Amino acid sequence: MSRAVRTFGFPWPVLVGLAALAAPRVVVHDLGVVEEGSLVNGLLVFLPPLCWIAAVLWRRPPRPFLTVLLIGALYGVFLAVGHQLLWDAAFDGSTPALGGNLTDLDSGAREGIMRTAAVLSSLVTGTFVGVVTGAVAALLCRVVSAHDNKPDHVSGQLSDRR
Repeated sequence: MSRAVRTFGFPWPVLVGLAALAAPRVVVHDLGVVEEGSLVNGLLVFLPPLCWIAAVLWRRPPRPFLTVLLIGALYGVFLAVGHQLLWDAAFDGSTPALGGNLTDLDSGAREGIMRTAAVLSSLVTGTFVGVVTGAVAALLCRVVSAHDNKPDHVSGQLSDRR
C-alpha cells in the first residue's frame, strides 16, 4: 500500500483527479466563456469542492482536513498553470500595467512580475479553498456517522461496523 493511501486515504492519481475537477473553471473564466454570477459559473465554483467533501465522506481518510488541503493545493497548481497558459487570451495580449515606481520597468520585467504574482496568488487561492473545504469536510466527518458497511480507507475492503 502506498504512503499516499495510508496518509490521505486515496492514491495520487485520485487526488490529482479530484483537484482537476476544478480546472475547467480556469479555462472558461480566462477565455471569458462563462459570465461571473451565472448559474454555470456557480456550478463550476462550488461543485468541485462539494465533490471533494463527498469523496472524503465516502472514503473516510485518517486525516480528512489534510486530504482536502492537499487537493486544494493541487488545484492551486492547476490554477497557476491554467492562468499561465491562457495569459494572452485572458488579457487580449495586453499584460496588466504596474504603477508607481514600477511604471518605467522594461515590459518583459513587468510581465515577469505580474506572472509571478499570478502564480503565487493561484497557489494561495487553491490552498485557501483547500483549507475552507477541508475544515467543512473534517467537521462533517465528525458529525455525519459512517454507514455500517463501508470500504476501509486503507484496504478498500468492506467492513462490518455493527
